[in-house]
Amino acid sequence: MQRKAYVPGVAVLLTALLAGCTAGDDSGGSTGDAKQGDAGAAVPAAEPGRYRTLPEPCGALSRSTLDSLLPGIKENPDEEQRNKAYEGTATATYDTDRRVGCRWKAESADATHHLLVDLDRIVSYDSDVSDDQRAEEVYADKEKAAELPPSDTPSAGASDAPDPSSSTGPATASGKSPAGETSPKPDGSPGSSAPTGSGAPGGSGEPGDAGASGSTDGPDSTDSADNSGEPDDAATEDDLTDLLPRVLDDLGDAAFVDDALGSPGSAQRRTVTVVFRTSNVVVTIEYEAQPTVPGEPPSSREMQDRARNLAARLAERLSN
Repeated sequence: MQRKAYVPGVAVLLTALLAGCTAGDDSGGSTGDAKQGDAGAAVPAAEPGRYRTLPEPCGALSRSTLDSLLPGIKENPDEEQRNKAYEGTATATYDTDRRVGCRWKAESADATHHLLVDLDRIVSYDSDVSDDQRAEEVYADKEKAAELPPSDTPSAGASDAPDPSSSTGPATASGKSPAGETSPKPDGSPGSSAPTGSGAPGGSGEPGDAGASGSTDGPDSTDSADNSGEPDDAATEDDLTDLLPRVLDDLGDAAFVDDALGSPGSAQRRTVTVVFRTSNVVVTIEYEAQPTVPGEPPSSREMQDRARNLAARLAERLSN
């Protein structure tokens, strides 16, 4: 009789335990699914930039381009030295897929010219920041360091476009440069953010070769022409606003030009810098002229036009 009373009690206890285990399994399964759903909702990493490599800069410029930028380079009587000047000197870099550069120098009877082309491919190591976003920050730092004048003046319109006739040959002695005796970056002077009105030139995409097509539409149209550029004798002081350091609206994704004139009292060196960004590559062009003897400083308009023409050709090459 005692055995019959014990068996039903054990059965009831086992039934209760099994019901509890089943309820626990259902709850645990539900919790696991919720965690998997949270993990699947993770935000994807930022996209990489458009450019994975960089062109070799010393070979990126044709001889005709260098002839227009470096007066006197082709007049060097020593063939070996002349060829070496055309080849340029590569800047030291630890990774040619990340940063490359090249320098050129040429002396003439009137001045010594220096040219630097630097290309920096930006890579972001933050999964939440894309390469393009990081390149925007690098470009913004360069623009801030240039201390451009405030862009609160009326738009200069088409007068800000590069002058194709200034892309060849040294500055002539006749007439006065629009900014010949005045630094284009005086303290407190307002700037101009007018669009330049000239796009990248057409052609094969090879910098300096577009001028051979004979077109008169683009900024490279006189790259291989004779030295027929003449200063604008009708230029006035109002034209200086077109030459102030400023943002450029028609070059790459963002761009600016800076123009610095050395202190007076000696042969004044002028340095024109053009910086532009295209996707995750930031390009810097530094173009410098040091007159041989004191006198009228190098033409601001002529040097800016030459540097901007080169920047347009490099931007086109990168886009292709």
